[in-house]
Amino acid sequence: MIVRIMGEGQLDLTDADKDLLNRFDRTLEEALESDSEDTFRQALHDLLERVREDGKPLPPDSLEPSQLILPHADASMEEVRAMLGDEGLIPDVS
Repeated sequence: MIVRIMGEGQLDLTDADKDLLNRFDRTLEEALESDSEDTFRQALHDLLERVREDGKPLPPDSLEPSQLILPHADASMEEVRAMLGDEGLIPDVS
């Protein structure tokens, strides 16, 4: 599964990471719903950090299509809300 972090590049994650990423996604959505900036910042940081830790970076010139696009680390709550779909940031891409 190819994941793009806006402004950083693409990483290749295994499908096994999807369930874990969904848990981070739910925490992020809950932070947005409660309008808690501190919880939102931590949830976004945790999600992106997990993707960076588990993902294998693709070369910068790679043209692989991304199955997931995640916000940059400094994204505002409003920017992330605009990116959310019915299934959150991590939709079912199987």
